[in-house]
Order: sequence, then C-alpha cells, then structure tokens
Amino acid sequence: QVQLVESGGGLVQAGGSLRLSCAASGRTVSRFAMGWFRQAPGKEREFVAGITWSDGRTVYKDSMKGRFTISRDNAKNTVYLQMNSLKPEDTAVYYCAAGGAIVQNPRGMDYWGKGTLVTVSS
Repeated sequence: QVQLVESGGGLVQAGGSLRLSCAASGRTVSRFAMGWFRQAPGKEREFVAGITWSDGRTVYKDSMKGRFTISRDNAKNTVYLQMNSLKPEDTAVYYCAAGGAIVQNPRGMDYWGKGTLVTVSS
C-alpha cells in the first residue's frame, strides 16, 4: 500500500510559479514510478510528468516541456513539480500518482493522492 499526500497548490497570477510536493509513504514506495496528472473542470484527467525513484528518469507531456520540471528527493520520499510561466489554462486539480511504470494513461496508475488545486488568474 502506498499513501500519497499533495501540497503546494494555491492561487497565482499568470506568469507566476508554484512548486507542488507529493509525500509518499509505504513500505515499497521506492519500487514505484511516480506521476503528476491534472484535471480541469469538465475535462478528463491528463498526464503532466512522471519520474522513477530508482534512476530519476523523467517523462513529460509534450506541451509541458520547458515550463514544468519534475524531481524527487529519495531521502524524503517526496516528488516535486515545479511549474513556471503559469497560464490560466493550467488551472486544475493536480494529482500525484504511483504505479509500476511511467504511463500517460491515468488508468495505468495504482495509487492516487487527493489532489491539490492550482488556480491561475489572468
């Protein structure tokens, strides 16, 4: 079993930055790949970025490259999502997830946090 708790969401103006955190706990958390997903009102949940605990390999959705950076701190069992140059269309609930591999389909992830809301004002 893996428990995930997100934090760091909030209200930010367009062009601003936020850093989200995902604290993971559980006996086998290091075996999982981690991902950030987001879901805007009325839209499907979409992949943002993923990272592996073991070697830090990262994968990004193409539209996120250059603005978002995923990283992890193995000692703290925490994954981060640094978001820069935020746009109003980035407004969504951001979820942390864990799964056997980095997959872009949300159905491929096994564990989910409750999410943290990011609101970008214009």
